[in-house]
Amino acid sequence: MLLWLSVGWVFASAVVAVLPMRLQYVPGVALLGAAPLLMVWIALEFGLWAVVPAALAVASMYRNPLRYFWTRLSRQKVETT
Repeated sequence: MLLWLSVGWVFASAVVAVLPMRLQYVPGVALLGAAPLLMVWIALEFGLWAVVPAALAVASMYRNPLRYFWTRLSRQKVETT
């Protein structure tokens, strides 16, 4: 079950990535919020070594939103490009 949820998360993220920018926000934030829950579940099932590739995949796929949220949380000025 965990494997199918993880694969589904990856495919859902890929689908959201090809949506127009205005339609990406809500499903993207939901998927980004679900990622830590999946990683905790992966850690419980397979150990912390299995979380490393999952965390790298999330960081790779969501690098811009993560950078934005990190900047907002650290109270720095947000630079948009």
